[in-house]
Amino acid sequence: MKRIITTPFDRERIPPRQNLIFLPLIWLICLVGTASGRLKIKKERMKGLKPPFIVLGTHMAFSDFLVTPLALFPYRANYISELEGFENYGEWLYRQLGCLGTRKFVNDISLIRNIKNVIKRKDIIVLYPEARYANVGTSSKIPAATGKLLKMLKVPVVAINMRGNYLQSPIWNLAKRKGARLSATITQIFTAEELERASVDDVNNKLAKYLAFDEYAWQYESKMRIDYAKRAEGLEVVLYQCPCCKSEFKMQSRGAELYCGTCGARWTMNVYGRMEQVSGGSLIDENVDFAHIPNWYEWQRANVKKEIDNGNYRLITEVRIESLPNAINFIDLGKGMLRHDENGFVLTFTYYGENEPKSLAFEPDIMPSVHTECNYRGYKGECITLSTMDNTYFIYPAGEGFNNVKIQFATEYLFEKSRNLIDNTC
Repeated sequence: MKRIITTPFDRERIPPRQNLIFLPLIWLICLVGTASGRLKIKKERMKGLKPPFIVLGTHMAFSDFLVTPLALFPYRANYISELEGFENYGEWLYRQLGCLGTRKFVNDISLIRNIKNVIKRKDIIVLYPEARYANVGTSSKIPAATGKLLKMLKVPVVAINMRGNYLQSPIWNLAKRKGARLSATITQIFTAEELERASVDDVNNKLAKYLAFDEYAWQYESKMRIDYAKRAEGLEVVLYQCPCCKSEFKMQSRGAELYCGTCGARWTMNVYGRMEQVSGGSLIDENVDFAHIPNWYEWQRANVKKEIDNGNYRLITEVRIESLPNAINFIDLGKGMLRHDENGFVLTFTYYGENEPKSLAFEPDIMPSVHTECNYRGYKGECITLSTMDNTYFIYPAGEGFNNVKIQFATEYLFEKSRNLIDNTC
């Protein structure tokens, strides 16, 4: 019987430098992994820049971790990583690769201290501020605290904007697509002196500008042909609402087609990433160009906002739960209940070794977003994660109404509303 270990991950441990012995192998793996995409790297304002500095990158797919080391060549770096990577590949190896372990969407003071330790020893720290892969190939909002962190570190700031990583392997169907080209632009956006003169808002605004992307717009404009036969399979997870009848969670896919199980409306994704309606009724909102996938996605977000503003948003459903307290093992907690409404999340479950159920509450003003997965590790299905400082709970649907993207939309809007309420009462 497998031994279950509940000891929390040691967040205070100072990360080692990336092992020099591993560096040639890392670069080789990265070169091989990006070869099919014919990666091109462009450098701007990087001449003469030496560590220490901080790097912030766009976050689209696993290949982000293959492109970044090549963009930073010949320097080594430390990378901020979620604990699931430590569990999947082993803590010793991950630390030798220079990774700092943390949990997503928590205020981890230990992580800040370790970032400062990396900078103090004159190394490079890499983070991906969006904290999850792109759902439809577009950038997410950069956390407001990012600018404060950069100002505190007082070192040059570098941005890596990567293109093609999402198109090659989107989160809702990780099969690698031939035809997707990879490119990256790495730019020093602030020298230490420029950073000192800039306000926090200036830093955040400039960072958002340099990390902005729209993969489908880029694909269409550059006429990048991706003819993978199953290119729409899995898309129903992120495009979960029909724009003809407005039914939720009834979308289905096969091959290059996406269709509604309620009204029968049907679309084909063409080789340039555009959704062409081939049958079915009229679109509910004629002002939205649903052929562009990010527009469809944002239309859904707007509908969730209306649902919340009208007091109609509520999710109460049965779920399956796994916890990850450390870098050693997942712990199966069986079934529990998830509630999400204007008061935030309440997760009810019985923890390993305990006899009585307990509930954990996550208020909306501490949750800027939620980590989502469309098919975790390729076989576990869609999920969200909720974290405390010493545990992460992986939550999978076991009942009706669970969609990770809709939950994400609601979490982000409830945070926005709660922060606006706080600001208005101060």
